[in-house]
Amino acid sequence: MTGTDLFTTDTSGLAIDIGRLQQRLADLAAIGAIEGTEGSARLALTDEDKEGRDLVVGMMTDLDMTVTVDAIGNVIATMAGQIDGPPVMCGSHIDTVRTGGRYDGNLGVLAGLEVVEVLRSAGITPYRPIAVGIFTDEEGARFAPDMLGSLVYVGGMALEEALDITAIDGARLGDELDRIGYNGPMPVPGPAPHAFVELHIEQGPVLEVEGITIGAVDGVQGISWQEVTVSGQSNHAGTTPMNLRKDPGYVAAACASFIRELAIDLGHPQVSTCGRMQFAPNLVNVVPASATFTVDLRNTDEAALQEAEQRFAEFLASTAAAEGCTYEVEELARFEPVVFDPKVVDLVADTAAALGHSVRRMPSGAGHDAQMFARVCPTAMVFTNSKDGLSHNPLEYTAPDDLEAGANVMLHVLLALAAD
Repeated sequence: MTGTDLFTTDTSGLAIDIGRLQQRLADLAAIGAIEGTEGSARLALTDEDKEGRDLVVGMMTDLDMTVTVDAIGNVIATMAGQIDGPPVMCGSHIDTVRTGGRYDGNLGVLAGLEVVEVLRSAGITPYRPIAVGIFTDEEGARFAPDMLGSLVYVGGMALEEALDITAIDGARLGDELDRIGYNGPMPVPGPAPHAFVELHIEQGPVLEVEGITIGAVDGVQGISWQEVTVSGQSNHAGTTPMNLRKDPGYVAAACASFIRELAIDLGHPQVSTCGRMQFAPNLVNVVPASATFTVDLRNTDEAALQEAEQRFAEFLASTAAAEGCTYEVEELARFEPVVFDPKVVDLVADTAAALGHSVRRMPSGAGHDAQMFARVCPTAMVFTNSKDGLSHNPLEYTAPDDLEAGANVMLHVLLALAAD
């Protein structure tokens, strides 16, 4: 079959090989495997991340794709089309949090390679090139902010600023790129794709609870990450009267409680989380000298997100003052809500329905590389089920039927976009 036959041949029967996709997922999950679980730990730019990258790059070269690496470590593999020009791109990330599962991010990359293998096996050359991307440090678990590689790719952060970011373990991002050999020659910002589609597990319970197979993702919540350090006076826990304390631990705990109440007061879809809290000197019988904690605020509405930020700022200021403490706030990440391209969202929904799947249009509660690409090209996402809504957890699981459904939707969405 020649490339031009794509337009005269019925491609509706094309389908991915779920066994092959599952094997690729298992092979990648074995790198950084968390003992006794099916989860993995591959923090960005660690030795485990390098090993995972090497494995997937090997898969890309085995498929005769052209592989490039850019200056922030993003890997882009391209299957040539009948014409040159911007590719239709899919992809995601393969870095994980410290307690990661085997599907988060990995599915979007490896399903993209499965799409390429299906087309090669069928002898089909798409009209436009198809590219699969691995984007650096999507999780932000080692280097903040999250979605860092795709942010730099689209020009949202200067390369020099990104390379100088310090990890939670003290390493410099640029030095780690050099160390693992993924400081590539391709410039950033990178060229805008013709379109971008990301397949991802939902990482939430909505599809499973409602009995829906496919999510046609129409946007991503805005995200506000802050790190707050409250300073007070370290003192003896037994001899210091409560009214004479300057206790940053109390301020931190009060803030953690407040942001939960704030989310309930503002209502759905506002969510708020205090995900990390550390005391110093962190001793059972000592009023802490300082407390450092994170605040994660998210909403699909920018005005509501700003209201949440303002109300938290006012509560922090008044609570710290009343306790005689001082504080500093560092913004770790701030992204406004993103609306995906309606035509691509419609294509995802219509394709899923044509394949016989139930579909729900929905926003994403988590951040994804796709939200960065929405700045530069038509973009949307495909969601599959997450059992019990679990993610960032070794128990993360998506059934083979759901993996297959999501990958087949992406296959046909990419084919349609590549024929445009």
